[in-house]
Amino acid sequence: MSASAAPLTTTAIDALLERLVADWHVVEPAHAETGLAGKICDLHKFNFLLWHEEDIARSPEVTDAKIAQVKRAIDKYNQARNDAIEKVDDFLIEELARRGVAAAPHAPAATETPGAAIDRLSILELRRFHMLEQIERADATPEHREKAAARMAVLDTQRRHLIEALDRLLGEIFAGQRPLRVFRQMKMYNDPTMNPYLYKAQAAAKAA
Repeated sequence: MSASAAPLTTTAIDALLERLVADWHVVEPAHAETGLAGKICDLHKFNFLLWHEEDIARSPEVTDAKIAQVKRAIDKYNQARNDAIEKVDDFLIEELARRGVAAAPHAPAATETPGAAIDRLSILELRRFHMLEQIERADATPEHREKAAARMAVLDTQRRHLIEALDRLLGEIFAGQRPLRVFRQMKMYNDPTMNPYLYKAQAAAKAA
C-alpha cells in the first residue's frame, strides 16, 4: 500500500464544471478533455442536457406529444448519467491499481463514491449558474432578486462543504485509508429484457 495524490484536485474539478456550464450556454456541449477530466466532462454534459429537458417538460405550452418526447430524452440522458458516474469511479479504481494503492481488507468504505459526489457537484454548478441568472434578471422584482441572492449564498456554502468533503474522500482513498467500490445502479427500466412493458411488447410483436 502506498499513498499518493488524486489525479485531479477538487478545486480543479469544480473550476472545470463551473467553466463548462457557462461555455455550454453559448455553444453546443462538447469538450476535448481526456483521462479523468474527460470522464467528468461526459458526466457533466449529461447533467447539463437533463437540466434543460426538465425545464422544457414543465412548460405549460408544451404539448402532450412533446412531453412524451422529452420524457424519453430524460430517460436516455439519466441512464447515460448513471453510466458516466460509474465510469468516473471505474477510472479511479484503475488508477489506484496502476499505482499499487490498496486499502486494508477491513478499512471502512464511504457511503458515497467520488463519482457520485462529483455528480452532485456538477448539479450544484448548474444550480449556481441559473440562480445567478435570477439574481441578474432585469425584469424581476427586487424581492425576487433578493430571494435568489439568499439562495445563492446557501448554494455557495453547500459547494464549499461538498468540495471539502470530496477532497477529504479522495485523499483518504488515495492514501489507502478507504476502499473505493463502484456502486452499480442496475437500472432496469431501459433494459428491454428487464422492463416487463418492453419485453411483453416485444413478445406480442413477434407473435403478431
